Amino acid sequence: MPLTLHVDGDRWRSHLRRVAETHPGLVPVAKGNGYGLGLPRLARKSDRLGVDTIAVGTYAEVGEVLPRFGGDVLVMTPWRRELPVGDAGYDQRVVHTLSRVVDVQSLAAHASVSGTRPRVVVEGLTSMARHGLTRHELSAAARALGPLRLTGFALHLPMTGGNLTEAEQWAAALQASQLETTRLFVSHLSDAELTELAQRRPGLSLRPRIGTSLWLGDRGALRVAATVLDRHQVQRGERIGYRQRPMPRAGTLVVVAGGTAHGIGLEAPAAMTSLRQRALSLARGGLEAAGLSLSPFRVGGKQRWFAEPPHMQASMLFVPGAGSVPDIGAEVDVDVRFTTTYVDAVEIS
Repeated sequence: MPLTLHVDGDRWRSHLRRVAETHPGLVPVAKGNGYGLGLPRLARKSDRLGVDTIAVGTYAEVGEVLPRFGGDVLVMTPWRRELPVGDAGYDQRVVHTLSRVVDVQSLAAHASVSGTRPRVVVEGLTSMARHGLTRHELSAAARALGPLRLTGFALHLPMTGGNLTEAEQWAAALQASQLETTRLFVSHLSDAELTELAQRRPGLSLRPRIGTSLWLGDRGALRVAATVLDRHQVQRGERIGYRQRPMPRAGTLVVVAGGTAHGIGLEAPAAMTSLRQRALSLARGGLEAAGLSLSPFRVGGKQRWFAEPPHMQASMLFVPGAGSVPDIGAEVDVDVRFTTTYVDAVEIS
């Protein structure tokens, strides 16, 4: 029985159209687990939105997107001379990101030997400090392009907000450089920042790359639910599960679909930017040290504790007391992080 993502189809599609209409030049981002919806589905939806380019995270994702999308596929992870990209990586519809002068030179040499003219974007090294060329390297990159077709310049900005100043500085550097492009791909600019940048730099064609706020921007249209697989009455002190933990009191064990294979109980490192967040983290750590861990499952309108760490494909929850619990086959809601969750089924109404 599955862990299911239920989608209010009309509401979700309306949101997608609204984002596309209010963001000229939109480049949908489809990467990883497809934001919980799956890469093939996002590729098809992007095609129906009428956009000309979709962005993926890595070359390994290109093969899932190419057959389902009719436009160009921009790979945001930079091309590296040291790393293979696979056959799909050199499809004529693939656009490569270049972030080192040596890679510009190497791909240009590869193109000269193969007689091809790959399309590329050059990426600037923003304050995110992940990949990119410095402003001083732009001229060297321009001279090394050779047979490569430059289709744009890319900026991957931090998610902290307030990125307009940095984006404008890079736009000025681009227009002053020898790179012959007026197309600027940008990630993590707010709507207001995009509008302001367009006004400040009318000679540039802005291409906003948007993932989370496109696919997951209307959370009310999305609901993840787990099927109840079993339930058992337990007494205080009774030992259960793989680890034979004693129950703290009488109640009901509820076994639900969804475990570590789905991403349940797995967390990405959190950015602790406030005292409150640090205090909550310490409190959770203390409870976990005592053998207690709050699950993302809601039974009877309340978030319930794991009876023990989640299994691979199922989780055991503890509902104390004599309260009612759902029947086998019923569904309970799950609060998930969509980018780390793999559901068994997606149902769109």
